[in-house]
Amino acid sequence: MSNNDVMKKLRVALKLTDKDIVAILQLVDFRITTTELGAIFRAEDHPNFKPCGDQILRNFLNGLIIHKRGVMDKRSPEDKKE
Repeated sequence: MSNNDVMKKLRVALKLTDKDIVAILQLVDFRITTTELGAIFRAEDHPNFKPCGDQILRNFLNGLIIHKRGVMDKRSPEDKKE
């Protein structure tokens, strides 16, 4: 399964729009336009198809964590000892 397939399945499963995905990526300071994003969701034989790189998928998943759970609180050094 390609990164494009993973992105497509997550988009459908979570009922996300292109604007939602752009906003999620902005949570981790990753900028992408809706046009670039649309190229990822095209069929592989389409002339404007763009493969989804590992960086885009990784940043999307990290942004999705923040979107769903919120920003993780910083732990103090004392908490790490436990």
